[in-house]
Amino acid sequence: MSTHTRATVRGPVQQAAMLVGAVFLLVGILGFIPGITTSYGSMEFASHESGAELLGIFQISVLHNLVHLLYGVAGLAMARTASAAYSYLLVGGAIYLVLWIYGLAVGHDTDANFVPLNTADDWLHFVLGILMIGLALLLSRRSPGRGGR
Repeated sequence: MSTHTRATVRGPVQQAAMLVGAVFLLVGILGFIPGITTSYGSMEFASHESGAELLGIFQISVLHNLVHLLYGVAGLAMARTASAAYSYLLVGGAIYLVLWIYGLAVGHDTDANFVPLNTADDWLHFVLGILMIGLALLLSRRSPGRGGR
């Protein structure tokens, strides 16, 4: 009796979702590591007063790190199928663009900035939104089973 293993072939959109998910997961983990996160002792659960910064640049909180971890897990899970990977990149990118607009519209020193976000976060969210949407649209065209999107 022989055992057959079926290799899983992932299309480009699935590979991109897996990569983006892995990066989010890594960023979420790094946000909890003192040294990589500066002013670690001043990290709040969710407040604009959280003084912690990932790599000394991006303002973070426990909530911010948890969101990154959830985005990462979602990306890895949704990379299983081309349609789910496409949705992850497209919808996730749209959410990041909304978060970019939110960050620009809300004062960084107000209670509404509970995530928290700083200027570096705002512009990173813009880049992530464009990148994720671009990957979804570009790579789904080359993925079999997407109906020529």
